[in-house]
Order: sequence, then structure tokens, then C-alpha cells
Amino acid sequence: MSADRPPLQNRVDPFGALFASPARGTLMGNRGGRIHTGSRTLTRRRWASRRWICCRCAFNNRHRTVWGDSYTELFFLDEVTALCAGHRPCFECRRADALQFSAAFASGNSRKPPGADLMDAVLHTERLASGGRPQPVLRLDGLPDGVVIAKGAASFAILGNQLMPWHPEGYGAPVPRASPGAADVLTPACIITALRNGYRPHWHATAGMALPVRTS
Repeated sequence: MSADRPPLQNRVDPFGALFASPARGTLMGNRGGRIHTGSRTLTRRRWASRRWICCRCAFNNRHRTVWGDSYTELFFLDEVTALCAGHRPCFECRRADALQFSAAFASGNSRKPPGADLMDAVLHTERLASGGRPQPVLRLDGLPDGVVIAKGAASFAILGNQLMPWHPEGYGAPVPRASPGAADVLTPACIITALRNGYRPHWHATAGMALPVRTS
């Protein structure tokens, strides 16, 4: 991004909305193809197919022109954000993570680790940006680390006994994980199952002071 060019609308928030921000994301992804125009603006579509993935920003020394002639590159603060928005790990650049995710996904959703097509079909019905609905919650006791909740327009990631306020630049000062009153769970139910069954997502470095977690 040059100093005289405004940022593209390619950042993803926990609600699955696409917005512009000068802050850099730590992971890249896409929504199954191209959803931008030749003038590097978004079309009316918000996905090209059900294959929404989350990738490494660097892989095999590949170089891309962001929002060029290929798919529409999107960027996430971290994997907690990407999962909340309904993007799963890529089987090419993040194969080890994708296999671990598939195994954890299977623990509550099928008899054997599913392939990409089955996971994408389930996710497409649950993620907010493709028609899913947030689930109201009054207690956080049974929710695993990495789940994101919302109170109004503000979102918070659960980490240990704390809630991490989400911002495009990173997480804010943690607040106690207590009964939040009326709140909504943003993370899709099938991903909550994967988190509950052992999948550990990458966290942004700003969450690292709260607990010893795996950071990107």
C-alpha cells in the first residue's frame, strides 16, 4: 500500500464484514474467487463460492498483486478472527493446521475427518456473512478459548478467564470473563465444536500477555 493510496476494503472483522484499515493483518485468505472489480473496489458479491479459507501471508516465495487479475485477497488480524468470520485453514499452505482442524471438526460433526467440501457446506449455513445468525448467550462457562462474542457492535475473544476486546490493530486491555449479560456468540457452532475438541488457533501477538498461547 503506497502512502498516497487509500487502503483497500480487504480486512475482515469478527462479524465477517469487509472494511478498509491501514493496519496490517497477520493471515491472508479468500472467499472462493474474485469479488473485486478492475478498479480495485468490491462488487456487490461478498463471496464467489463456499470455499472460504485462511492462509499464510508468505508461502513458497510466491508473490502476488493484491486485488489483481486473480482471486480477492482478504486479511485477518489473526486466526481467531478468521474462524469467527467462517474461514477455515487452507489445505495447501497450512496443511498441518488444516488436518488438525478437520480432526477436531469431526469429533462432534461426523465419524471421520471430513474433507473441504463437507466442512465448507456446514460453515456456509452457519457463518454470519453467508446467512447464519448469531446465537444469544447469557453465560460463558461452557465456551472454549478462541470463541468470539459481541455486545452490540463491540466484539471480545474468550481467552482463559478474560475477554479480549477486538480492534483492527490488535486486542485491547483484557476485561474479566464474567457473565456478560445479554451477548451474542459470533463464532459458528461447528467451529466452536472444533475449538472444544482441541483445535488451537493462532492468536495475534497482542493477546500474548494474557496467557501463554500460540501466536502468529
